[in-house]
Amino acid sequence: MASEMKVRIGGVEIGGGAPVSIQSMTDTDTRDASATTAGIRALSAAGCEIVRVAVPDEAAAAALTEILSESPLPVVADIHFDHTLALSAIAAGVHGVRINPGNIGGRGNVRAVAEAAGEAGIPIRVGANSGSLPKGLLEKCSAEVALESDAMALALVEAASAEVELLDEFGFRDVKVSLKSSDAVVTVKANRVFSERFPNPLHLGVTEAGLPERGVVKSAVGIGSLLVDGIGDTIRVSLTADPVEEIAAAKLILESVGARVPRLEIISCPTCGRKEVDVVGLAERMERALRAADASGDLKSARIAVMGCPVNGPGEAKAADYGVAGTSGGKVVFFEKGRSLGVFTESEAMDRLLAALGRD
Repeated sequence: MASEMKVRIGGVEIGGGAPVSIQSMTDTDTRDASATTAGIRALSAAGCEIVRVAVPDEAAAAALTEILSESPLPVVADIHFDHTLALSAIAAGVHGVRINPGNIGGRGNVRAVAEAAGEAGIPIRVGANSGSLPKGLLEKCSAEVALESDAMALALVEAASAEVELLDEFGFRDVKVSLKSSDAVVTVKANRVFSERFPNPLHLGVTEAGLPERGVVKSAVGIGSLLVDGIGDTIRVSLTADPVEEIAAAKLILESVGARVPRLEIISCPTCGRKEVDVVGLAERMERALRAADASGDLKSARIAVMGCPVNGPGEAKAADYGVAGTSGGKVVFFEKGRSLGVFTESEAMDRLLAALGRD
């Protein structure tokens, strides 16, 4: 269910009805402040709204001061194993910290981080991952439920719940939570259960999703299913790729579930034997032309259809604002809201489309 609580990371609100935000993580050595800052700028330009950086040692923590002074995005410090690194990151001025209940240490360590974060006024993200659960927890859950995916989901919920409850015991409630597995089904099950028990904002993602071809699909299934249920407040698409690629995938997932409205959306038919034009080539050319024309973002928003024949054209695509459909002689029908405006060459139709979108 939608998170009732709201936390703030820098200027970005998460939960409590705020728009679902997009996150990623730098892949640079955080000790190299200039390279890390360059990576953050690239993510920001692509549409990322929150960035996480690894803090594996004190040298990385020391570099945070310079990174924070140059970063265009709120920065979250990613901490494993050593809670003193979280303390150093908080002292440097990070906008949030991420700790893992499976490896951050005992009560005293968690209390120290909670007290420092509370004094700094920043949230803590509790991140429970299937690969780093507290010792013995999965075995315990496996004895309680028969299905392997249910046992892993239950283990994730219990790991995150224990940490949230411990932070609450210390009086710290500014907590967002992630429950991630490399299995999309486990991720969905865990987040559904947790969202019914706790009001905390949820960070969604399928961890270690893999290379883009498979990773985007797994992420769309896992993240998308939860967003359709009204669960989730911020997302990361974890790909084995340049982090910038994660942002494009995240945007498309959000648009596909209606969490964001695309400015210029191209819908196109699957090619078939009825096609009168090269649908693939036409759609690719149309998308490139629109992207180039809208470089400054001043075209008006629209849904544009690219269809292979008149059968799939104005009729099936009448929900589109504008569209083209292949017809005889290599030309296209140009239509608006399902109404044909005539037959034109591809170039002529493109000129008419750009004029309709506000670019002469």
